[in-house]
Amino acid sequence: MKRIVISRTDNLGDVILTLPLAGVLKREFPGCYILFLGKKYTKPIIDACEYVDEFLDWDEIKQGMNKKGWRKEERKLKADVILHVFPVKKVQKFAKKSKIPLRIGSSHRWYSWLYCNNLVHYSRKKSNLHEAQLNLKLLKPLGIKEEYTVAELSGLYKLTKIPESTNIQPSDRERFNLILHPKSKGSAREWGLDNFSKLIAILPEDKFCIYITGTKEESSLMKDFLVQHHDRVTDLTGKQSLAELLAFINSCDGLIAASTGPLHIAAALGKRAIGIYAPMRPIFPERWAPIGKNATFLVMNKNCDACRKTENCECIRAITPEAVLEKLQGYLIQQ
Repeated sequence: MKRIVISRTDNLGDVILTLPLAGVLKREFPGCYILFLGKKYTKPIIDACEYVDEFLDWDEIKQGMNKKGWRKEERKLKADVILHVFPVKKVQKFAKKSKIPLRIGSSHRWYSWLYCNNLVHYSRKKSNLHEAQLNLKLLKPLGIKEEYTVAELSGLYKLTKIPESTNIQPSDRERFNLILHPKSKGSAREWGLDNFSKLIAILPEDKFCIYITGTKEESSLMKDFLVQHHDRVTDLTGKQSLAELLAFINSCDGLIAASTGPLHIAAALGKRAIGIYAPMRPIFPERWAPIGKNATFLVMNKNCDACRKTENCECIRAITPEAVLEKLQGYLIQQ
């Protein structure tokens, strides 16, 4: 296996949890060349991984196919094998037309039977394995059947190529530089701005320097919250590109968020990452917890099915700011 394509063209957190797959491939096939097919906006994260040799921009390839036809774009996927970690019909069709000899996908997508020539039978929805572990199931046709623990996978990110920050740096190295990322762009159940407000109120000012991150759109949703805490926090919402956010998280000490991309970035970088989760399949922490040597999570031990049809999950909101503070104080003791 000389040239291997990993295809994961969905969201940031999913992409981060796929990076250990590249580490396993490098370990099993020394000298192999790893190409990662992803969305344009995830490029800074993929570029930071030392296990990935080349990024392939699916957005650019799609645009090229629409304008020039398939033939010119097919050359970009010149490889021995492609792993369809996130199955997309158009990607699978493109890989087949590119004549990649071994095309591995899940049997749980009907179009995989048309475009893949090696299918793996497993269910993500009903599994108790972590997402990062489930990704490794696709390696079975390559003869890799070893089961990796979550702890083992935490050492296979290798985000060593962090861009230099051209933006804001933490201003106080004497205090714990803590990022709060309250929103999730709809990708997760949220803890709520009221809980983040209560947490800010009980965080000792002499020990914590607080930053708020989020997109420009999320900034407008948090307008009153940001005004309320303007004298205590530094507002970075809408002010950083993904590359700049990556560099900033790397320069801070910890981050608190729901199951979002920034949480998984912090965990992958070895930061003190605290995830706040709902106890609901398939979004529960057994499947999506942050993976890292200093990562942890909070979740209520209860049945959450009553919240399934609403975005306002009482089970995640019931996690107290005091419980989060207790986790943070544990980190302070370790410093």
